[in-house]
Amino acid sequence: MSEPQHLSAALSELIARRGLARVQGNAQLAAAWNRAAGERIAGHTKVLGLNRSVLEIGVANAALMNELVSFHAAALLEKLRVEYSEQSIRDLRFRLRTDLPQTARSS
Repeated sequence: MSEPQHLSAALSELIARRGLARVQGNAQLAAAWNRAAGERIAGHTKVLGLNRSVLEIGVANAALMNELVSFHAAALLEKLRVEYSEQSIRDLRFRLRTDLPQTARSS
């Protein structure tokens, strides 16, 4: 027979199994993205998630995606590294998402 588990350990396991921490983490990432990107860019993008330290961002149109990749990616990455330092974001990946309306908000 095993010993009883501490309440903190049981809660940690429950949170991990239910994915509750991921939901809160995604909301924090979306908020950090909105602050880093600013209203103009954030209004046409959506945080898709963090996968292997790469933040994936959905972009509503090809013109904005090209602008982000060519001119803004390095500065945005640096802002996110400072703002969201608890996660080690090593890169940004932009994905064209035609299902996003032109006024999509990160969530």
